Amino acid sequence: MTGACDVSASVPDWSREAPRGWWDPPRRLLRALRRIDAARARGGPAGRAAARWWALHHRFWSVVTQAEIHPGTRIGGGLLLPHPNGIVIHPDAEIGPNCLIFQQVTIGVGPRPGLPRIAGHVDIGAGARILGGVTVGEHARIGANAVVIADVPAGATAVGVPARVLVAGAG
Repeated sequence: MTGACDVSASVPDWSREAPRGWWDPPRRLLRALRRIDAARARGGPAGRAAARWWALHHRFWSVVTQAEIHPGTRIGGGLLLPHPNGIVIHPDAEIGPNCLIFQQVTIGVGPRPGLPRIAGHVDIGAGARILGGVTVGEHARIGANAVVIADVPAGATAVGVPARVLVAGAG
């Protein structure tokens, strides 16, 4: 049996993002985002043309998934979006590798100055909001509909409105 900490918080598992068929909207959306960023980094006429091509894919999959994730957003590899409907991620937020984000999650501005920094292998439940300049530690869990406006330590579980830490552990 594997535990929550068996998934790395620092080394991306790129196989988690690999499309598993033509109709795999969340993984296709992530692939388009990654390819736009790679094409822009390549530069030149070919890079610009490829970025435009992948931007069309991004727009299509954004409409299908109803997710608002912009190219250039700092997202570590291995992100899982099982039900991407309604996910909104501010372009300047940071998300570590191997995270799991369920539907209707918002990661953006809030009462604290700055934007969220989410470490590796964080599981974020449906309807959660992570707002402002907060840090969520490695292997943390954010409960469904929680509103996080304060830091969450590594290995902790945060629930409620506003979120409070229920369990803190080594992960």
